[in-house]
Amino acid sequence: MTKETFNKTASHPLQSWEWGEFRKRAGNELVRFPFGQITLHKIPFTPFKVAAFEKGPAPTSRMLEELKKLAREENLVFIKLEPNVLKNERLIGLLKKNGATRGKRLFTPTTFWIDLTASEEELLKSFHSKTRYNIRLAQKNGVEVKENNSDKAFEKYISLTRETAQRQNFYAHKEKYHRLMWTVLHKEMVKEGKAPIARLLTATYKKEIITAWIVFTWHDFLYYPYGASTDKYKNVMANNLIMWEAIRFGKRLGLSTFDLWGREEGKGFTRFKEGYNPKVVEFLGTWDLVTSHLYYPYRLSELARWLILRAKSKIVKPTF
Repeated sequence: MTKETFNKTASHPLQSWEWGEFRKRAGNELVRFPFGQITLHKIPFTPFKVAAFEKGPAPTSRMLEELKKLAREENLVFIKLEPNVLKNERLIGLLKKNGATRGKRLFTPTTFWIDLTASEEELLKSFHSKTRYNIRLAQKNGVEVKENNSDKAFEKYISLTRETAQRQNFYAHKEKYHRLMWTVLHKEMVKEGKAPIARLLTATYKKEIITAWIVFTWHDFLYYPYGASTDKYKNVMANNLIMWEAIRFGKRLGLSTFDLWGREEGKGFTRFKEGYNPKVVEFLGTWDLVTSHLYYPYRLSELARWLILRAKSKIVKPTF
């Protein structure tokens, strides 16, 4: 299958050929098969592996048979499936029939979608009044948002991501990850004369970039996977304006839907997203296609490892 054909059938940027190349260059083992691409991950000190099939197409009997065959060839304990498909009881039944069980999630089961086919007036009117007020306040404060893919802007994105991770005490992808991702999904695609998957939006105040978002474009969708900001000028409401300008950016590109990349009940950033009156959509969820009797011992060991990491995170500050 050619790169072009592969990308035509991939419904999500994480199933794009370029994303696969990024994962390979980041050190992951990757397998492409007729239904998409899968990453393989070695279980330390054993001959076994686990696999992840992120944001693939709707499962079919043939696909699941192909996956089981791959599991036998690669010595896989299980394959984690997170299809880019909305919740469907028939598909859930098919997964269960083939030995799949609910697994620990990589992505949230629900996300937010904003309809980019609506007019700007309709969208603004649908927002929470406080969100509209903050957008106007940012404009009044002189915050300027634009697409800025320069090396200087990307370096600022890196420094803001470092600052945000330290401030909020969460584990972000390492700097090397972000640099490689930008190289493969933006720089190299531009060099080849192709529209890049990754683009950088920046919000500037007093000639300083204070918020930077990386957005993905894929088919008729816009995605917001990565963002960072400084706490220095939080009262100028740059985050509210950059979200609005991202919506307008997607509309200018002729895209139909803005996927806000996840939703977690009660989290501050989820409440921020809710101010834009997005639609809540639920995916098929996370399923582990069990292909070995070692699956349950593995799950127990992973639970123990996760508890240790959680305890460690309360003592050791994350690094970027």
